[in-house]
Amino acid sequence: MRGNNVLGLIIANADDGVLSEITGIRSMASVPFGGGYRLVDFVLSNMVNAGMAKVGVITDNNYQSLMDHIGSGKPWDLSRKTEGLYLLPPFNQEAVDNYNAGWIGALRNVANFLERSKEEYIFLTSCTYVANLDLSAVFAAHEAGNADITILTRSGKIPALRDVLAIDGKDGARITGMHIADRNDGEGEFALSAVLIKKSLLQRLVGAAFHKGGKSFEKNVLLQNLDRLNVCAYPVETFSPVLDSMKSYFDANFALLQPGNYDSLFCSPDRPVMTKVYEDMPAVYGLGSDVKNSLIADGCIIDGEVENCILFRNCRVEKDAVVKNSILLPGGFIGHGAMVNYCIMDKAVTLRSGKTLSGADTYPVFIGKNIQI
Repeated sequence: MRGNNVLGLIIANADDGVLSEITGIRSMASVPFGGGYRLVDFVLSNMVNAGMAKVGVITDNNYQSLMDHIGSGKPWDLSRKTEGLYLLPPFNQEAVDNYNAGWIGALRNVANFLERSKEEYIFLTSCTYVANLDLSAVFAAHEAGNADITILTRSGKIPALRDVLAIDGKDGARITGMHIADRNDGEGEFALSAVLIKKSLLQRLVGAAFHKGGKSFEKNVLLQNLDRLNVCAYPVETFSPVLDSMKSYFDANFALLQPGNYDSLFCSPDRPVMTKVYEDMPAVYGLGSDVKNSLIADGCIIDGEVENCILFRNCRVEKDAVVKNSILLPGGFIGHGAMVNYCIMDKAVTLRSGKTLSGADTYPVFIGKNIQI
């Protein structure tokens, strides 16, 4: 299977509610991650690194931040005269309602886009996980197993997302049993929100489910057709956290401070992670600064103490300020003598001189965009 014969489809707003504090002003796809990236960067990079030349991003109404970030797709070499990147927002209120109802409605909204696309296969995914995937290997496994549908899976604690599929049994790669997981399922193998399928089959299954009133892709497409189709699993065994809460978002970011995880995500020579590049100066460290075990983006100015932190671009930590175990999104400002511990600060948050803000490892405090304290 050639990569340019696979159409990429990204559900940009899937499970926005699990990060509601951050996604109130942006889609899940445009949530910042890892000091200089957005969640959509990993999905787009996986697709482009596998040779995919056409990607559609299916969005809800709040796509301004996402549009500002991905633009024409140039950072991923998707700004092209033919094919390339397509932003697919809802075109009327009925389309908005369809999108909010579930993946089946979202896919029905782009039925014309699918019909006009020449690719034979579709790789359909959300942005609720972070991974550097070798999709070429997924394509090869799909063909080798003569699969109708290939679902990417991983093992671990089953996430608290809507309609997560837990795998009950397999015959080799073929899935013989699965169910919609609940909070009591604990650990096991579960489906990531990523599926490889023939376009014609997807159109037929989604069309049939939509006309029967189906809304859930997992329930009304995957589960209902498990017995009559060859549905196979492709286990993902590399670093691939799933984001199902603010705590999981916090933990996934801080997992990057462990070299093995960082290398798995960013240091593959054949699969670079691409993003929008800003023309910022390098980070500046003052003479009295003390920085330990942290990711510091370009444009930051550090004169105080930073430990176990992730600072996005253009953050400022003034003299005698102490920032520990925290995530500062772009433009954060920590004043002279202020203290921050176990916090997630959205863009352009200001903590004035002498103030203290502290959460806990089990409950990091979130501060919304542009707030001054």
